[in-house]
Amino acid sequence: MALNSWGRLPSLPAAQEIPWRQRDDALPELPIPLLAFGNGRSYGDSCLNSDGALLLTRGTDRFISFDAAPTTRGNPTPATPATHPTPAHTQVTATDGDSAYLRCEAGVLLADIIEVFLPRGWFLPVTPGTRFVTVGGAIANDVHGKNHHRAGSFGAHVRSFELLRSDGSRRVCSRHENADWFAATIGGLGLTGLITWAEIELRRVDSDGLTVENTRFHGLDEFFALNGEAEAAHEYAVAWIDCLAKTPRGIFMAADHAPAGSRARTPGKAKRAPFTPPLSPVNTASLSLFNLAYYHRPLPSRGLTHLLPFFYPLDGVLDWNRLYGRRGFYQYQCVVPLAARAAIDEMLRAIAASGQGSLLAVLKTFGHDASPGMLSFPMEGTTLALDFPDQGEATQALFGRLDAIVAAAGGRLYPAKDARMPAYLFRQGYPQFDAFGRFVDPRFSSNFWRRISA
Repeated sequence: MALNSWGRLPSLPAAQEIPWRQRDDALPELPIPLLAFGNGRSYGDSCLNSDGALLLTRGTDRFISFDAAPTTRGNPTPATPATHPTPAHTQVTATDGDSAYLRCEAGVLLADIIEVFLPRGWFLPVTPGTRFVTVGGAIANDVHGKNHHRAGSFGAHVRSFELLRSDGSRRVCSRHENADWFAATIGGLGLTGLITWAEIELRRVDSDGLTVENTRFHGLDEFFALNGEAEAAHEYAVAWIDCLAKTPRGIFMAADHAPAGSRARTPGKAKRAPFTPPLSPVNTASLSLFNLAYYHRPLPSRGLTHLLPFFYPLDGVLDWNRLYGRRGFYQYQCVVPLAARAAIDEMLRAIAASGQGSLLAVLKTFGHDASPGMLSFPMEGTTLALDFPDQGEATQALFGRLDAIVAAAGGRLYPAKDARMPAYLFRQGYPQFDAFGRFVDPRFSSNFWRRISA
């Protein structure tokens, strides 16, 4: 069965699947393009390689070393790896300090890191909306979280990694060593070679809970006012927005890690979507009912919650992507400059008029700190993310309208979430596109790269 991306759009021609083993000295000699494949959580075609080979990296899931000495912050020299790397769930003992560095193989899931280190007082400084992504995939897509205004993107907390090229060369890359390769690989969509291991920063937390403040808002002016106050006072800030409302409305959430001794309720076991319906139940009628109920549901103004449902609400339903039906779905995530507030309003009006959209639409802002990668998505501005069931021409027509708004505002789309972005929009949104080309491994490619570089 051919591997699909998370959007489950109609399958592209299959790729040859080759398990990658860390003990392999070189990449396989094949007359077809290569691409690393982690856990397949990219929504579009950036993780697919039709008629090529996918190097399956999930088998490389061992921790190598852990350094929690407080004097290591800012030290460019990687920690010495253990002679015999330990399995991902082996007990690890931490020492005191505000930050730590974990070296692990690239196929380790963020979920593995959380399972082992959160009970010991350590968490990821930046995390995306699912914990079921690999470290290598998080680097290749330079993922972001709900605290970009404080912590930047995931790549800002990568200390070093090893890059294996198809010519057999291995480069240890950091901000101080092979810095150009470091910048090209972070956010580089897996095109510069294979990341074999990485050393990333972890941050100290005092509990597994978050204190969360919830505020309903009506109109984008209220959102931006709340967001400005929250970013000055809180580590995490994000909003759910009703994508079908005539006047934008939503729920703004600001959060911080709870102090020691806080007892957050542990979330129950995740449920599983049992089957893929022939048609998507996500439609104008169901969206309207859901959004009305979600907006008006009983909501504490302030409360304590476990961090897992806050950061990863959709991880509570395994295989939730099935709910969009057999035709699959697209995610559309853009960012536009902060000055382009009118563009966000225009996009929301176009989405509402179309009757299309998603149950969990996310609106937040990115801070001013530049992302470390040449093709990193985050830039200072406002980002909007929604899922759309594939409704054929109607969906593509809506995307065309949204593309025009994003382009006129000087924004960009997120390649990790994309399955149809026009080449002009990618080149316009990523001004280092041409410079990045010289770092692409000649034997690496993807459906996305062939689509936008043709």
